[in-house]
Parts: sequence; structure tokens; C-alpha cells
Amino acid sequence: MQVTDVRIKLIKQDDTKLRAVASVIIDGAFVVHDIKVIEAKEGGCFIVMPSRKAPDGTYRDIAHPLSTEVREYMRDKILAAYEEALKENKD
Repeated sequence: MQVTDVRIKLIKQDDTKLRAVASVIIDGAFVVHDIKVIEAKEGGCFIVMPSRKAPDGTYRDIAHPLSTEVREYMRDKILAAYEEALKENKD
């Protein structure tokens, strides 16, 4: 599996920890939208996969990696694209 493209939409609201929303294209054939980039309390960012609220009030991921290795690979690709978008936005 290869992430062939990552598109980032920066969120410019100071009252939220949500910093961006990403769309990831996998193998040029499959897209996952609405992956959130969240600012962590201790600094840095992490990703949250798209989810839906269940009738019992809990949230369940709609799409997610099945292994730690794939999750880390996707996280690294998304956060690198996020950092690049921040640099481009400052210029």
C-alpha cells in the first residue's frame, strides 16, 4: 500500500484544537476523507480517523488502518503534508 497523495485543508480557528482536515489517496485508487489533524496538549499533533456517532453516543471509526505499521505510515505522511501546508501558508 502506498499513499499517493495527501490533501490538507488548514483550519484557522483559535478556539479549537482541530488544525486541519486531510484527504488521503491510496494507490491512486481509493480515497479517505475527513482525517483530522489535532493539536496535542503536550505539543505536536496527532491524527484522528473519520468516525460516526453511534446511537449509544459512542464514536466508531468509519475507516481505519488494521495495523500499527500502517497507522504510523499514514500518520507520518499526513503530518508531513500538514507541516508543508503550514510552510506554504506562511509564504
